[in-house]
Amino acid sequence: MEQLKTRREFIKTSVAGALAGVALPQVFTGTTRAQGANLNSRIGVGFIGCGGRAGSHMGMLEHLKNDEKVPIEFVAVCDIYRPRLEKAKARLRAPYAYMDHHELLANKAVDIVCIATPDHHHGYQAMDALQAGKHVYCEKPITHWRQFELTKKLAEVATQSSCAFVCGAQAMSDGAWHQMKKLVQQGLIGQPLFGETSYFRVGDWGERGMHVDDPNAKPGSDLNWEAFLGDAPKREFSVDRLFRWRLFEDYAGGPVTDLYPHCLTPVIDILGVGFPEAVVAVGGIHRYNYELREVPDTFNLLAQYPEKVTISVLGTQANDFNTPQPHRGAGMRAPTIRGWDGALTIDHNNKEIIFTPLREKDAKPDQRFPIEHGENNTELWRNLIECAQQGRKDTWSPMDLAFRTQTVLQMAALAQRKGAVAHFDAQLKKIII
Repeated sequence: MEQLKTRREFIKTSVAGALAGVALPQVFTGTTRAQGANLNSRIGVGFIGCGGRAGSHMGMLEHLKNDEKVPIEFVAVCDIYRPRLEKAKARLRAPYAYMDHHELLANKAVDIVCIATPDHHHGYQAMDALQAGKHVYCEKPITHWRQFELTKKLAEVATQSSCAFVCGAQAMSDGAWHQMKKLVQQGLIGQPLFGETSYFRVGDWGERGMHVDDPNAKPGSDLNWEAFLGDAPKREFSVDRLFRWRLFEDYAGGPVTDLYPHCLTPVIDILGVGFPEAVVAVGGIHRYNYELREVPDTFNLLAQYPEKVTISVLGTQANDFNTPQPHRGAGMRAPTIRGWDGALTIDHNNKEIIFTPLREKDAKPDQRFPIEHGENNTELWRNLIECAQQGRKDTWSPMDLAFRTQTVLQMAALAQRKGAVAHFDAQLKKIII
């Protein structure tokens, strides 16, 4: 148990150290309904981004509102593309619609925001929301693969804020991972050693998977192209860049940042590790090789930690063959967690956690633990709402965990693109290639 205590202390020290010396914008310190008032009577929800993923979140919250009688109200929607904005406003019967997210955040009736915009906007909008006193559900990844400094700033703002934060790594709604984490903390596998996970799917999710709303769309009063670009390189308007943004490195990263937050986040949480010492990665465009696509469709990474733990993540969007590990989510395989005394994994029926001891003289017995509940993204929303109601910040997918996860993914993305090893310098608090 002393080793477990040391790991927890290391994480706390590592996170604090990684944030030290970061120049930050002024953090909101005023009083808002979200920070002080009773949220049990009514919770106002605002949506920043009204595309396909936001539509899924709307459906989850509609279910909670109508079927579960959770006290939420749809207050406002925001999108830089007016036709999409108006469609969302009509669907939710929201009284307010904005094309600038700052205007939505200034609305005092909004208590919680859902951020479902392209990757390169997540970090800025999440910081703005926390500084405005709003609770946040931010889609993964929390920042773009090139925005490590922004990741650090967002982590500091979230630490200073009294508001609850959820990163949309929806696998964190799966009870199996929380149970595995407790078993590791209790010392069942002994000293943690290795975590392996993977994500295999078929489909490029860009050319075929992202709908072009209007091939004749043009920048103007109904489409704010400059706002879409944000801090990304300045480009001429393109309907493909606007509607199929996941194809382009300026706005997305491929499976490493689009899919791997789902499978890597629980492994990092289960093992209780902080920031990695080094990350290596290989991959590229191995199947969906056409003119528009810039991001990889295949990506494999290996991360080494100061706690003498290694994590591997394998995956491709070119093949979805069901390897021996059972599915836990669409394409995500159940991880294997190895320690000095044994390993944890999931049975093929997805019903039990299996502990397999090392075959040694003093080995522990084989054990099985029924899984309490499976993955359910709606429950991740419920968890955030309950934390907001109760004035708590201990969500299932908090910012400090998202920070540790995103650091690995950003290091991996840079390592693969540069063909080099990415190191995390704990003294300088930065990624070094």
